[in-house]
Formats: sequence, structure tokens, C-alpha cells
Amino acid sequence: MIRFLPSRDFWVLCFFFLVLFPAFSQDRKGAKAVAPADRVIIGIERLVTPEFLPFIQNRRVAILTNHTGVMPDKGHIVDLLHARPDVKVVKLFSPEHGIRGEADDHVADDLDKKTGLKVISLYGKVRKPTAEMLKDVDVLIFDIQDVGARYYTYIATMQAVLEAAAENQKLMIVLDRPNPITGLYVDGVVGKNANEPVTSPNFLPITHGMTVGELARMFNGERKAKKLPQAELMVVPMRRYSRGQWFDQTGLPWVKPSPNMINLTTATLYPATCILEGTNVSEGRGTLQPFEFIGAPWIDGEKLARQLNSYKLAGVTFKPVQFKPDSVVDGIRIYPPKFMGQTCYGAQAVVTDRAKFESAKATVYIIHALKALYPSQLEWKNTRLDGLWKTEVTRQRLQAGDQPKEIISAWADELAYFKKVRARYLLYP
Repeated sequence: MIRFLPSRDFWVLCFFFLVLFPAFSQDRKGAKAVAPADRVIIGIERLVTPEFLPFIQNRRVAILTNHTGVMPDKGHIVDLLHARPDVKVVKLFSPEHGIRGEADDHVADDLDKKTGLKVISLYGKVRKPTAEMLKDVDVLIFDIQDVGARYYTYIATMQAVLEAAAENQKLMIVLDRPNPITGLYVDGVVGKNANEPVTSPNFLPITHGMTVGELARMFNGERKAKKLPQAELMVVPMRRYSRGQWFDQTGLPWVKPSPNMINLTTATLYPATCILEGTNVSEGRGTLQPFEFIGAPWIDGEKLARQLNSYKLAGVTFKPVQFKPDSVVDGIRIYPPKFMGQTCYGAQAVVTDRAKFESAKATVYIIHALKALYPSQLEWKNTRLDGLWKTEVTRQRLQAGDQPKEIISAWADELAYFKKVRARYLLYP
């Protein structure tokens, strides 16, 4: 009898598929593939059901969206509604990065190549639709994927359109989508607008723990406290969504919200390292791992990693790294990054437990570490830093040598106020 003896390679493959592959397909906290019956149902899917379709049928519609405004099968909202004979799409509004998400700078008015519809940019000289732009519009629809951080400009554009809807008596429909980094983590400095009605992103902490639908409800609802007109707002909520879900637990496909928002790891670290935009240190733009890197040609990576690890921040560790920023990332030309074509040295942030990682607090530790190691080489772009933190106090305290824990503890009262306001507008458990 001839017996078949599997080769060593056969057993290696078995080991990979039975043991290693399942580990690769999960995140560090065990996020598993989501069964179709458990997938989150997003707002755009519900818009065209009998429950919500009557609100746009036979009406003139303008859509504020970009390349993330897609169904789970990647069908785009503009194409979906433009093809319907019972919906009249009259124009499109685009945020930062444009309708198709390929611009990394201010965008201009244009025509959508696929539908021929006029595209009005709200990330150039005009940031809010004018009465003239809305005179032939009955309904405004917002459908864009946010990333959960105050810095991200899409929610500011949504708020501007909401304000225009209120001032011009237009119905605004917000199609809800998940907060990729969960709807639980609320943290960071609020700034000058602390303890005031939360009517715009300027009144938010760095991580707000809300979906775009919840934010719209809050921005609109809080206008009443300021005696401002409120919009007729309709949020089309998700189904099967809970606040504790990370994006990879929703069963939805990841579509890069912007050219440098590569994946969920990018979004997780973005609230921490975006602060580097206010310095002469690279945040990794121009690489395939933006917002994971902290570096410059003059930094010693071993020293920086050691300094950052000395803080013992929960859920994250730092290791030395070198990288060379380029002007093209994943096939898309981006705004020229810092130190383009130069070798940078520094530290890479590696998330070891995303549930414990406090990204908003990490901003203070990162700048503290750079100041401690490179006081003469670190450049503070005061206006940009203050704009990111929404206050000059955090920068001034760091420059004065205050310890991160002392600076962070000063956020407690304003965060408590924000959480109290936020609680009134939440839609999901």
C-alpha cells in the first residue's frame, strides 16, 4: 500500500489557514467578520424605503456628499438618486477633497463628470450655501463618512449647510453613518467656547463620540438656546448600530474618507497626531501610514520613542522609525507634505489596545516630548496649534513647562458640561 505523506509545506499552509489567518482577519480586540444579517444598515439604505422616500419624491434636491456617500455595494448616492424619475437632483455641494475625494487642497466649482450636475465647492471662498444657491432647492441631503474627530472638516461643512437650511427654510436630511472610532470616547480640550450651547464644531472636544446625525441634531437643537433659527431637520438613523462598535465591527466596507485617511488605524491615531500640523514635525503625510509617524530629519528616533514610552500611555507604544514623504499616496497626488523627498527619523505610534488608547490626551504628551528633546528645533505654529486646540491656553502651558497631567486635568469641567449637552441628542444605545 502506498501512503500519502503530506509535505512540510502542506503542514505550514494548514497552520497558516487554521491558526494564523483567523488572527490576521481580526483586530487586536477580536473583531470578527460580520454576518450579513448583523451588518449595520446605514441611512442611505433607508432613504429609498417607503418610510423616507416620500420626503424627496417630486422635490428639487441638492446633495452634499463625496466619494464616501455610497451604499454597501459601493453604489453612489448621486447616481442612485439622479437615476430616479421621481426625484429631481438639481445640484451638488462638495466638501474638502471634492465630490470624488481626489483633491487634497481647496476645490473649485465643477461639473460632475458622470451626471453632468453642477458641483458647488464649499471648501474654497464659499463655505456656506447662499440664498441664491438655494432658491431652486427644496431639500438638502447630507451623506458623508466622518472620522470622529473635531479637526475633520466635513462636520463643519455639514453645520454650515444646516445653518443655511435654517436661514432659508429648507428641509435638511442627514443620512447617518457610524463613528469609526466608536461613539463612546469623548475627550480633549473644548477651548474658548466651553460651557456654551454647542452649535458648531468649535464647541466640541477633540473626540466627540457622536455620529453625524447626532451632531446635526445637537447643532440644530442648541441654536434655540442662542435664539437662532432652527432648520427643519430629519436624521435617517441607522439600524443594528451600537455606540461601542468600531468601524470594522459594522460589516461595512471601508472607503477612505480623504486621501490621507487610509484605514481604521489612521482614524484611530488621527486625533492624537493631527496636532503636529501646528509644528514643523511631520505627522507622516506623504506615506502609506499617515498619522502613525512622528518625525523630522533632525529627530533621533530612539530618543523620541523612549521619551514617549516613558509616559506609559495606555493602549499605545512607540518604536523608532524612518520614512520619506512623497507627493503621491496610494495613487492620489496630495498637497506637498513636510520634508517631501527627505528621510525623516522619529517614532511610530503602535496601538496595542484601542479600547484603552486615549488619543485626545496623547496630543499633549506628543508636544511635551518634542519640546523636552528639541526645544531649539521645534517650531510652534501658534495660530494653527491654537486653532486645533481651540484655545491658546494648552500651547501656552506647554511652552511654560507645565506637565501634561496638569494640563489635561483642567479639561474636566468643560468636558462634563459637553457630555451633559451631548446626552440629550444621542440616538443609539
